[in-house]
Amino acid sequence: MAREIERKFLINNQDWKAAAHKQTHFAQGYLNDISQAGAKSSVRVRIEGERANMNIKSLEIGLSRDEYEFSIPLLDAQKMLQTLMVGPVIEKVRYLVKVGQHTWEVDEFLGDNQGLIVAEVEMQSEDEQIEIPNWAGREVTEEVRFYNISLSKRPFNVWDEDEKK
Repeated sequence: MAREIERKFLINNQDWKAAAHKQTHFAQGYLNDISQAGAKSSVRVRIEGERANMNIKSLEIGLSRDEYEFSIPLLDAQKMLQTLMVGPVIEKVRYLVKVGQHTWEVDEFLGDNQGLIVAEVEMQSEDEQIEIPNWAGREVTEEVRFYNISLSKRPFNVWDEDEKK
């Protein structure tokens, strides 16, 4: 079993873009409705460039949660995104930015979530020290509305101005 440990931050300037060394288009959607009684996980299909995977995450909010990921054929993923998703497909461009010993993932959302940019950094342990770059703003690790599963149910473009801060 894998355990994902990560922190999420909003972006407060565009300095990260000059340091980005890779970018990949993502399209992802969810196969289950986490608001159903008894839901314990989210099940996601994701296309990353020319690769595809199915991902299962425990429904825990915070720094760490269980995560399982399996490669699947690209054509299967495309078909599932077209026919089996419970909500809209989320699209974004993910940029990789090296900061100190860590590689940050900066997600610039498209479509109904356009305007939202979230940076994530994965860690080996919850108490690991990380270098927080000047472009990383407020931490939103504990705020459910910034999770992709939440954005698939209530996209950024319907948030009021206070929610976007």
